[in-house]
Amino acid sequence: MTDLIDAQGFRANVGIVLIRDGGDVFLGGRSDGRGWQFPQGGVQREESPEQALFRELREEVGLEPTDVELLGTTRNWLRYRLPRRYVRRRSLGGEDRLRFDLTGQPEFDSWRWVDYWSPVREVIYFKRKVYARALEELGRHAFPDGPPPRPDWWSEAVLGPARPAAARRVAAPPLTETAE
Repeated sequence: MTDLIDAQGFRANVGIVLIRDGGDVFLGGRSDGRGWQFPQGGVQREESPEQALFRELREEVGLEPTDVELLGTTRNWLRYRLPRRYVRRRSLGGEDRLRFDLTGQPEFDSWRWVDYWSPVREVIYFKRKVYARALEELGRHAFPDGPPPRPDWWSEAVLGPARPAAARRVAAPPLTETAE
Protein backbone atom coordinates (compact mmCIF):
# COMPACT_ATOMS: atom_id res chain seq x y z
CA MET A 1 0.00 0.00 0.00
CA THR A 2 1.13 3.53 -0.63
CA ASP A 3 0.38 6.75 1.19
CA LEU A 4 -2.41 9.00 0.01
CA ILE A 5 -0.98 12.19 -1.55
CA ASP A 6 -3.21 14.99 -2.89
CA ALA A 7 -2.79 17.16 -5.99
CA GLN A 8 -0.73 19.77 -4.08
CA GLY A 9 1.70 17.10 -2.87
CA PHE A 10 0.38 16.88 0.69
CA ARG A 11 0.45 13.44 2.27
CA ALA A 12 -2.59 12.54 4.36
CA ASN A 13 -1.23 11.90 7.82
CA VAL A 14 -2.72 11.26 11.26
CA GLY A 15 -1.27 12.77 14.41
CA ILE A 16 -2.19 11.19 17.74
CA VAL A 17 -2.40 13.18 20.97
CA LEU A 18 -2.40 10.76 23.91
CA ILE A 19 -3.68 12.49 27.04
CA ARG A 20 -3.61 10.84 30.44
CA ASP A 21 -5.61 11.73 33.52
CA GLY A 22 -4.34 15.05 34.81
CA GLY A 23 -3.88 16.46 31.31
CA ASP A 24 -0.29 15.43 30.54
CA VAL A 25 0.40 14.40 26.96
CA PHE A 26 2.67 11.71 25.52
CA LEU A 27 5.80 12.67 23.61
CA GLY A 28 7.92 10.08 21.87
CA GLY A 29 11.67 10.53 21.52
CA ARG A 30 12.54 9.93 17.88
CA SER A 31 14.94 7.03 17.39
CA ASP A 32 16.87 9.07 14.81
CA GLY A 33 17.72 11.61 17.51
CA ARG A 34 15.71 14.42 15.91
CA GLY A 35 13.73 15.42 18.98
CA TRP A 36 10.28 14.69 20.34
CA GLN A 37 6.87 14.38 18.73
CA PHE A 38 3.42 12.87 18.91
CA PRO A 39 2.87 9.49 17.28
CA GLN A 40 1.92 10.11 13.65
CA GLY A 41 2.01 8.56 10.22
CA GLY A 42 0.63 8.44 6.73
CA VAL A 43 -2.85 7.37 5.73
CA GLN A 44 -2.62 4.59 3.19
CA ARG A 45 -4.88 4.19 0.15
CA GLU A 46 -8.15 2.43 1.02
CA GLU A 47 -7.65 3.30 4.70
CA SER A 48 -9.78 5.72 6.73
CA PRO A 49 -8.08 8.25 9.01
CA GLU A 50 -9.39 6.33 12.03
CA GLN A 51 -7.96 3.05 10.71
CA ALA A 52 -4.62 4.81 10.13
CA LEU A 53 -4.72 6.24 13.66
CA PHE A 54 -5.09 2.81 15.24
CA ARG A 55 -2.50 1.24 12.92
CA GLU A 56 0.05 3.96 13.69
CA LEU A 57 -0.74 3.81 17.40
CA ARG A 58 0.02 0.09 17.41
CA GLU A 59 3.10 0.33 15.18
CA GLU A 60 4.70 3.26 16.98
CA VAL A 61 3.82 2.75 20.65
CA GLY A 62 2.25 -0.71 20.87
CA LEU A 63 -1.20 0.41 22.01
CA GLU A 64 -4.36 -1.31 20.80
CA PRO A 65 -7.78 0.32 20.24
CA THR A 66 -8.93 -1.12 23.59
CA ASP A 67 -6.10 0.75 25.37
CA VAL A 68 -7.39 4.20 24.41
CA GLU A 69 -10.58 6.20 24.06
CA LEU A 70 -11.02 8.35 20.96
CA LEU A 71 -12.22 11.75 22.25
CA GLY A 72 -12.30 13.80 19.07
CA THR A 73 -10.63 14.97 15.91
CA THR A 74 -9.74 18.34 14.42
CA ARG A 75 -12.46 19.93 12.28
CA ASN A 76 -10.27 20.05 9.18
CA TRP A 77 -6.97 18.70 7.97
CA LEU A 78 -4.04 20.65 9.41
CA ARG A 79 -1.09 21.18 7.06
CA TYR A 80 2.60 21.83 7.26
CA ARG A 81 5.27 21.81 4.64
CA LEU A 82 8.12 19.36 5.19
CA PRO A 83 11.48 21.04 4.49
CA ARG A 84 13.45 19.27 1.75
CA ARG A 85 16.20 18.16 4.11
CA TYR A 86 13.67 16.07 6.07
CA VAL A 87 12.17 14.27 3.07
CA ARG A 88 12.81 10.54 3.34
CA ARG A 89 14.10 8.95 0.20
CA ARG A 90 12.43 5.61 1.10
CA SER A 91 9.15 4.76 1.07
CA LEU A 92 -4.69 4.59 27.05
CA GLY A 93 -4.18 1.56 28.80
CA GLY A 94 -1.38 1.27 31.32
CA GLU A 95 2.10 2.51 30.48
CA ASP A 96 3.27 -1.09 30.61
CA ARG A 97 1.46 -1.54 27.27
CA LEU A 98 3.85 0.85 25.48
CA ARG A 99 6.19 -0.91 23.03
CA PHE A 100 8.54 0.47 20.43
CA ASP A 101 9.63 -2.79 18.84
CA LEU A 102 6.64 -3.75 16.69
CA THR A 103 8.29 -2.68 13.45
CA GLY A 104 11.71 -3.22 11.93
CA GLN A 105 12.46 0.51 12.15
CA PRO A 106 10.93 1.91 15.35
CA GLU A 107 9.88 5.56 15.26
CA PHE A 108 10.61 6.10 18.97
CA ASP A 109 13.18 4.78 21.42
CA SER A 110 11.99 6.70 24.48
CA TRP A 111 8.96 8.53 25.80
CA ARG A 112 7.73 10.84 28.53
CA TRP A 113 4.61 12.59 29.77
CA VAL A 114 4.72 16.39 29.58
CA ASP A 115 2.57 19.40 30.38
CA TYR A 116 -0.27 19.84 27.86
CA TRP A 117 1.29 22.73 25.92
CA SER A 118 4.97 21.61 26.08
CA PRO A 119 4.91 19.77 22.73
CA VAL A 120 4.42 23.10 20.95
CA ARG A 121 7.79 24.25 22.24
CA GLU A 122 9.57 20.90 21.91
CA VAL A 123 8.53 19.68 18.47
CA ILE A 124 10.66 20.53 15.45
CA TYR A 125 10.08 24.12 14.29
CA PHE A 126 8.05 23.41 11.14
CA LYS A 127 5.39 21.50 13.09
CA ARG A 128 4.83 24.05 15.88
CA LYS A 129 1.84 25.87 14.39
CA VAL A 130 0.12 22.58 13.55
CA TYR A 131 0.70 21.27 17.08
CA ALA A 132 -0.66 24.52 18.53
CA ARG A 133 -3.81 24.33 16.39
CA ALA A 134 -4.33 20.64 17.12
CA LEU A 135 -3.95 21.06 20.89
CA GLU A 136 -6.26 24.08 20.85
CA GLU A 137 -8.99 22.18 18.99
CA LEU A 138 -8.57 18.83 20.72
CA GLY A 139 -8.45 20.44 24.16
CA ARG A 140 -12.11 21.30 23.72
CA HIS A 141 -12.88 17.58 23.52
CA ALA A 142 -10.54 16.49 26.31
CA PHE A 143 -11.32 19.09 28.97
CA PRO A 144 -14.88 20.07 29.99
CA ASP A 145 -13.86 23.71 30.54
CA GLY A 146 -11.59 23.92 27.50
CA PRO A 147 -7.83 23.40 27.22
CA PRO A 148 -5.49 24.51 30.01
CA PRO A 149 -4.36 28.16 29.91
CA ARG A 150 -1.53 28.89 27.50
CA PRO A 151 1.89 29.30 29.13
CA ASP A 152 3.89 32.55 29.21
CA TRP A 153 6.25 31.40 26.45
CA TRP A 154 3.37 30.74 24.01
CA SER A 155 3.81 33.53 21.43
CA GLU A 156 7.54 33.07 21.01
CA ALA A 157 7.31 29.29 20.62
CA VAL A 158 4.38 29.37 18.21
CA LEU A 159 5.34 32.37 16.11
CA GLY A 160 9.10 31.93 16.34
CA PRO A 161 11.64 34.38 14.97
CA ALA A 162 10.68 36.41 11.91
CA ARG A 163 11.60 34.67 8.65
CA PRO A 164 11.40 35.80 5.03
CA ALA A 165 7.86 35.67 3.61
CA ALA A 166 8.67 32.84 1.19
CA ALA A 167 9.83 30.64 4.08
CA ARG A 168 6.64 31.27 6.07
CA ARG A 169 4.23 29.71 3.59
CA VAL A 170 1.60 27.92 5.63
CA ALA A 171 -1.35 26.24 3.99
CA ALA A 172 -4.79 26.41 5.55
CA PRO A 173 -5.94 23.60 7.65
CA PRO A 174 -6.60 15.66 10.39
CA LEU A 175 -2.67 16.44 9.78
CA THR A 176 -0.88 16.42 6.41
CA GLU A 177 2.67 16.90 5.29
CA THR A 178 4.24 17.35 1.91
CA ALA A 179 7.48 16.13 0.48
CA GLU A 180 8.67 18.81 -1.92
